[in-house]
Amino acid sequence: MDRPFQTIALVGKYKSPEIAEPLLKLAEFLAGTGLAVVVDNLTAEHLGQHAYAELALEEMGGKVDLAIVLGGDGTLLNVARTLAPFNIPLVGVNQGRLGFLTDISIDTMQRTIAGILKGDFVTEKRMLLSASVVRGKEHIFDSLALNDVVMHRGNNSSMLEFEVRIDGEYLYHQRADGLIVSTPTGSTAYALSAGGPILHPALEAIALVPVAPHTLSNRPIVLKSQSTLEILLHCCEEARVRFDGHTFFDLQRDDKVKVARYIDPVNLLHPTGHSYYHTLREKLLWNQSP
Repeated sequence: MDRPFQTIALVGKYKSPEIAEPLLKLAEFLAGTGLAVVVDNLTAEHLGQHAYAELALEEMGGKVDLAIVLGGDGTLLNVARTLAPFNIPLVGVNQGRLGFLTDISIDTMQRTIAGILKGDFVTEKRMLLSASVVRGKEHIFDSLALNDVVMHRGNNSSMLEFEVRIDGEYLYHQRADGLIVSTPTGSTAYALSAGGPILHPALEAIALVPVAPHTLSNRPIVLKSQSTLEILLHCCEEARVRFDGHTFFDLQRDDKVKVARYIDPVNLLHPTGHSYYHTLREKLLWNQSP
């Protein structure tokens, strides 16, 4: 039977020299099984001399069948936003702390990945958000997000005032430190710390979570994934919109942030037997006695 993957891309945590040893061991293992190995060009800067081809993430579309990410959830978020349009499935190896997305232990990665390469895996589709900033009639910035799109005030500014519309219908006008637009994946990230609900990743939904709202009646709300959101910034001294906590854009008064579901999902591969509820119990310490 043909193996489902022939060319494997390896991506390590950005500017992390300590990832070199485990990544090169994994590359040697993969190459030893007859697979072609490609290394992300930024990761390769910390590997020293090696025998593998190098490609930028943006060049991998149509050239690799699978990307294995060594790092933490932040690393996988960055890779997912770039590779999602190319429909390249991702496997996450955890070298970070929480590891909601990068769920394979670095100590057992060779054995686990060997099973995945033989077809012993389950596929989980995660929705992304597509967001843009509109100033006047001009689209001046856009980005994707796997976790969340967050509009927030600056460190030295007062509360933001903004208006929210859903599919063109007015929802509310509020003052708050910010507003989180979250996918189910992002519901266990910033949205959770701001009091939002945990959404199972298989749900097709968007959570709207205010950050420190001025009025206690302003509560999180869960929307259908087909919704289009418009956030109009009325008053601000300093305001910024962030995408997955990494990419950002500075906003001005009367800027509009538009958010909708992105057309393509991210495909995450997990070992057979993977359980989302087990991950919640382990990462949120629900398995400890009160």
